[in-house]
Amino acid sequence: MDQSKEEFMERFGADYGYPDALRGVDEMRAADFKRLEGTVYLDHAGATLYSEPQMADVVKDLTSNVYGNPHSQSDSSMAASDLVTAARHEVLKYFNASPRDYKCIFTSGATAALKLVGECFPWSRESCYMYTMENHNSVLGIREYALSKGATVLAVDINEDGDLESNHGSPSSFKISTHSNQRRGEDALSHNCQNGNLSAISGNNWNLFAFPSECNFSGQKFNLNLVKLIKEGKVAGFPSQQQGQWMVLLDAAKGCATEPPNLDVYPADFVVCSFYKIFGYPTGIGALIVKNEAAGLLNKAYFSGGTVAVSIADIDFVKKRKSVEQVLEDGTISFLSIASLRHGFKIIGMLTTSAISRHTASLATYVRKKMLDMKHRNNKKVCIIYGHQASKVADLKMSPTITFNLKREDGTWFGYREVEKLASLSGIHLRTGCFCNPGACAKYLGLSHSDLVSNFEAGHVCWDDNDVIKGKPTGAVRISFGYMSTYEDAAGFLKFLQSSFVSKPITFSNGLDLVDNQSQQVVPDVRLKTITIYPVKSCQGFSAQIWPLAIGGLKYDREWLLQGSGGEILTQKKVPELGSIRTLINLELGKLFIESPKRKDKLEISLLENLTHLTAEVDVYGQRYEVESYDDNVNTWFSEAIGRHCTFMRCSSSKNRSCSHTGKNGRLCRDTRSKLSFVNEGQLLLISEESVSDLNSRLSSSNNGNGKQRVIVDAMRFRPNIVISGSTPYNEDNWRRIHIGDAYFTSMGGCNRCQMINLQQNSGQVIKSKEPLATLASYRREKGKILFGVLLNYEDGLDGEGEILAERWLQVGQEVHPSTAATPERCLATVESLHTGM
Repeated sequence: MDQSKEEFMERFGADYGYPDALRGVDEMRAADFKRLEGTVYLDHAGATLYSEPQMADVVKDLTSNVYGNPHSQSDSSMAASDLVTAARHEVLKYFNASPRDYKCIFTSGATAALKLVGECFPWSRESCYMYTMENHNSVLGIREYALSKGATVLAVDINEDGDLESNHGSPSSFKISTHSNQRRGEDALSHNCQNGNLSAISGNNWNLFAFPSECNFSGQKFNLNLVKLIKEGKVAGFPSQQQGQWMVLLDAAKGCATEPPNLDVYPADFVVCSFYKIFGYPTGIGALIVKNEAAGLLNKAYFSGGTVAVSIADIDFVKKRKSVEQVLEDGTISFLSIASLRHGFKIIGMLTTSAISRHTASLATYVRKKMLDMKHRNNKKVCIIYGHQASKVADLKMSPTITFNLKREDGTWFGYREVEKLASLSGIHLRTGCFCNPGACAKYLGLSHSDLVSNFEAGHVCWDDNDVIKGKPTGAVRISFGYMSTYEDAAGFLKFLQSSFVSKPITFSNGLDLVDNQSQQVVPDVRLKTITIYPVKSCQGFSAQIWPLAIGGLKYDREWLLQGSGGEILTQKKVPELGSIRTLINLELGKLFIESPKRKDKLEISLLENLTHLTAEVDVYGQRYEVESYDDNVNTWFSEAIGRHCTFMRCSSSKNRSCSHTGKNGRLCRDTRSKLSFVNEGQLLLISEESVSDLNSRLSSSNNGNGKQRVIVDAMRFRPNIVISGSTPYNEDNWRRIHIGDAYFTSMGGCNRCQMINLQQNSGQVIKSKEPLATLASYRREKGKILFGVLLNYEDGLDGEGEILAERWLQVGQEVHPSTAATPERCLATVESLHTGM
């Protein structure tokens, strides 16, 4: 045991690893989660993991027994009904809810349970739906039902003095502060709601307050004493009792995995959960635990199979069943999934929820404090953690979730997508974004309404790559521990942070420090080593000794592509089989030849054939193209070659791209005048042999002594158009313009690499690894981009009227003359696209 683990065990050994259980966490992890070897899984808040024995028990159960549709009286139906009844009791037991007081309604998940409450709640114009800012979108969505019935909706913040451990529910410990009220229609400012405050109302109207037991964004736990105080109207800033009856909805989807609410002590009216959050399997099944009195108020309009005692088809006559469960559960419930629940609860029962809570909290507490201690070389903090005030919460009362963002030493933010990308290369699974919790996200990140709207108008939506806009993060990084997490998971994550984001002594050997002088750079005998053309996007290319240039770069380069049946553009990232398709162009014959190991016949495509009668327009990464398509014979050939239906298309023209940069005399930068075929950004990709050699030496060093097979890459792994030799490693980063023969090219900056360079074709099989991208990330990373190679645009030699002055050719062996002087019309932006060849 290393010293760090010894220190950890000295502090947390009484709570870590289930010391009172039959097996410790290390033994359980090795035996029951073999698939996690070499993986650090830290997204238990998103979905915890099922164990292998759990799944074996499920399979044995379902293959040994016959369970039929429970809406019958047969033996198999009764067997299923008995299991469903037993499962309901087990769920209630998990929440310490007496069957005399509560019912368990099975749903397809926590979201479906919340929707059921929203659509069946007795809303009126005098109702109020109130919820905390820290709520999942699925809770916010209930407001659509409330607003449609004329109810008032309020978002609130709960301010609490003291901590969860010492606060025993004193009304003076809590205070509610409201945001502006929400109303819909003509009664937006009705008599009973002014400036966010409710005035006295009459009648037995029903109001609903919703809050999470644990925030899924920050992991902050809410004091469950709020349940009674809210129902009694005893919280400062809360409407008084005479304003109607208040009911409480508790979203336990996040919190119940490690600390299910005790409903005997905190009698919420509605509680929702999803079981995959607790023990991984099954998905698509959750529950609404509803108090009997509250269930009687739910008015469900729709009826279906299983919910009625009798109905008549041709007259308005229906009588619903008396059982609350049968009335609220539409159709045949997922009885096989429900039958599987007991095998998950069996594991939780052996470990106990209290031990799981202490185990996960010990890991989170350790990691959180180590993160807060991380500092750059200038003593600036690296990690900004959201939602926890350590002074108010005892260590083992903290959530197993840590949500954070990372800062560079200059105070700017690392984007969460950069963190996620690097974590993936390190075998670490985590979650990024806002986690469908817009209120908490805006609150902790300090995003105003105008920030959120402007971010949306700038194109930012959920799950995209826009992680930093105008200097502010748009989301965060979340890690979360589960019952099978280990110290090694925690240590692996901390090592990843330290090596990837904490600043180190400055070095100048990585080639990323651009020189901006106006002199001609002297580089001895740099020559063009290879020329490669990729006629069909994402398929294999072919080499040529000499090749003509066209307005769009190398003639015929990426002039064809394959489109999927859903309109999507097919690339190797989606369809690795494309990498086995070989291409060749014979200029003399005027033909494109295509071969596939899955087709005996060779496809021949005429370069000169006129297909204008089959024109269409497609969108490729935001660029609109006019395309020519081919007949069914060609499409069938490709469909069989890649094993999915597709359409073969040729670029006939592209709409000119817009550009925010202008050159002298106000002219647009040169790439807007260039025809672009199916590339992502720059027309050509240049790779230096010396840079590849340096990368291989680093790959060799990183593999020494680790028992793994040595990884060696060649230049073609990066799908370059031109490979040069005779320079120094990464010197191409500094070039702004190069001259080869009679042709001139403008550098568009470094090429941002993705995991496609980790795919290798071997005997028709696609082999995936973490290299070379992981090594490149260790020394070629600049503001979220992993750069290798440079993108070039051909200065096409058009005259003022747009006519080509002369056809130019590239030839292997030609001298390459680089310059660090910028051309007057050059766009000075590093290319942010993925690899151009894919």
